[in-house]
Amino acid sequence: MARVEAGESAGAKPEGSPGGGSAQLVIRPNRVRWAAWIAAVVLLGVMTTVAVLLRGVATGVYFRTADQVAMVLLGLLMALGILTLTLARVRADADGVEVRNLVITRWLPWSEVLEVSFPAGSRWARLELPDDEYLPVSAIQLVDGQRAVIAISQLRALHAGYLASHPSPGAPPDGGR
Repeated sequence: MARVEAGESAGAKPEGSPGGGSAQLVIRPNRVRWAAWIAAVVLLGVMTTVAVLLRGVATGVYFRTADQVAMVLLGLLMALGILTLTLARVRADADGVEVRNLVITRWLPWSEVLEVSFPAGSRWARLELPDDEYLPVSAIQLVDGQRAVIAISQLRALHAGYLASHPSPGAPPDGGR
């Protein structure tokens, strides 16, 4: 389930970005985070156990201490690779949204976001951008169920708040009705 935290500090935004207040919304996936941590711990445990036990087994291959250390280090590297799945996060405030997917972080002002969507059949939400481009938001995932619905609603509310206070040029003053 996506963890939604209100009022968490946003940290530093990229230079030149407007605003400097605290984040109104921080979203992280929960189910994927739990699964990644469990998988990383199990993998590291298995690699450590195999490294310890292989030295005493007569297989015709001689495992030395260096081989055991290498297996544990390899398990550690693989576990860290799995834990990169826990890095997904969205921070949003009245000025814009910061999306971190795996290791790439991108901050967008709301003026560049056309829509916050969760297309049918998609595994995660996305931000619709001009010129038929989009930015996946892997912090809001289908597997998080109702928590994802709440998170997408809160993100849409922030976007709608920006649109209400900054009408696009050429739009009728009554909202087109």
